[in-house]
Amino acid sequence: MKRLALGAAIFAAATVLPLTARQAANTTVDPSLYRQVYYRPLTVFTRGGRVTAVTGVPSKTGVFYMGAAGGGVWRTTDSGARWEPITDGQIGVGTIGAIDVSLSNPDVIYVGTGSADPRGNVTNGDGVYRSADGGKTWTRVGLEKAGLIGRIRIHPQNPDVAFVAALGNIFGPNPERGIYRTKDGGKSWEQVLKVSDRTGGNEVALDPKNPNTLFATMWTAQRTPWTIDSGSMEGGLFRSTDGGTTWQKLAKGLPQGVMFGKASVLTD
Repeated sequence: MKRLALGAAIFAAATVLPLTARQAANTTVDPSLYRQVYYRPLTVFTRGGRVTAVTGVPSKTGVFYMGAAGGGVWRTTDSGARWEPITDGQIGVGTIGAIDVSLSNPDVIYVGTGSADPRGNVTNGDGVYRSADGGKTWTRVGLEKAGLIGRIRIHPQNPDVAFVAALGNIFGPNPERGIYRTKDGGKSWEQVLKVSDRTGGNEVALDPKNPNTLFATMWTAQRTPWTIDSGSMEGGLFRSTDGGTTWQKLAKGLPQGVMFGKASVLTD
């Protein structure tokens, strides 16, 4: 604790002084004074593997959720100083692909299982889970055959409306690949965008100021015992302007005649 306190004090002193004052002083700081300043990872040391999903809660300072490739969902309430597992015994698999927290009701959380970052070793998920009490309890709400889930996005004003990008079963073609929408909190799902049994949804993003406008990326990916296939001519970037009911593949300004691989879309 003394080392951390000393390091914090030195760091604070260095950042509070104006830049011009530090330059004017033209002094050399004894390296022994800042030797105690060190970085540490804000992550889980005991288990979990790589972090595959993370999100914060704008209305709750210091609250963040993260999903691991093999360790379920974890939560911190002090900006990462401490983490606790919150899905042990409630979610059927350990691999997490997506997490989103409702802006209008932060007690509502959706989690998609199956990390959509296939590597040499990968495990399919078993669907989407939903919590209505801030992560205390979880209920599976469908899409059990979605395989790997790349992203979940919740409507900013309605926590019962959510979109899921399902990459699909990574080990072979399956009809469940695509973009899904629920309007009733996961009681039912509609596949609103499908390209083929080989190409699934990797990303879905919506405009928080106009949630009727959405973007999705579709990616052809399959894992076999001897290789990982990635990209195709049928993948691409899609847009909806009617809340996800209809979609148009975008081409203007984008490279033509090349295979489209994995891509992401970010919105403010």
